[in-house]
Amino acid sequence: MGVAPDPLSRYWDVATDSFVGYARYLWHDITEPSAHSWFYVLLAVSAAALAAERLWPWRPQQPLLREGFWLDTFYLFFNFFGFSLVGFAALSDVATIALRDALAQLGVGALTAVDAASWPIPAQLAVFFVGRDFIHYWVHRTLHKLPALWRVHEVHHSVREMGFAAHMRFHPLETVIYRSVEYLPLSALGFDLDHLFYAHLTALIIGHCNHANFRLPLGPLRYLLNSPQMHIWHHAIDLPEERLRRHGGVNFGVSLSVWDYLFGTAHVPRSGRDEALGFEGIERYPQRFFGQLVAPFRRR
Repeated sequence: MGVAPDPLSRYWDVATDSFVGYARYLWHDITEPSAHSWFYVLLAVSAAALAAERLWPWRPQQPLLREGFWLDTFYLFFNFFGFSLVGFAALSDVATIALRDALAQLGVGALTAVDAASWPIPAQLAVFFVGRDFIHYWVHRTLHKLPALWRVHEVHHSVREMGFAAHMRFHPLETVIYRSVEYLPLSALGFDLDHLFYAHLTALIIGHCNHANFRLPLGPLRYLLNSPQMHIWHHAIDLPEERLRRHGGVNFGVSLSVWDYLFGTAHVPRSGRDEALGFEGIERYPQRFFGQLVAPFRRR
């Protein structure tokens, strides 16, 4: 009889392969650009948003290189690539294998319950995009409602002058939280991951726009899609006490605003262009990366 492989050794091999594999993928993405190279897609979307802020600023008194611009630029690349490079890709692959092993011990086979990969590509993209955004809406609300999670989410709300790159200013633990919650429901649908590039790209563009310093009039579409005029209120300090007490905030939709209108968390009382942003005590909050990295774990 053969000797059963050591699970710890197997997980170590998975982690090592994932770490090296992601580093190679990123190097290939940078050195051999294509239409699906995320490094250059991120640069292109960010450059377009910066140009729009320069040409059509909503807050003309705000400098183009606003307060926190370079910090947010660092977050832009760290949260998009760096966090996976320093270990999250390896950690997530190990967690996936460990979960499958645990389910196998319980007699549960494949996680896929629906063969969404057999659907037409537009149907896959629409269901994935809407379903993922619905999950993110509820995770976002929870980040505001639970004190321990709010301390993690505070990093994102430490922006005092809003611009497109603020989209990616968030604590890396948020990536862990969102990916952990969305993993099972999205895995159960069995999407063809090769076709989901455009769903992720749409979310990236909307996220940049929601935080950018330009006005985006949507007309009736404002009840479906998020916008800078709506999302600015999510970051505003001056919010109704009743909304803060009940929900922890307002306007939690990430890409879609429809969830806020359906679940009573929408709040756009006026323009919001010149609202003060942040939270009570923001002037004492760290404004450097490593200070924000440890802020959720420090005593106040």
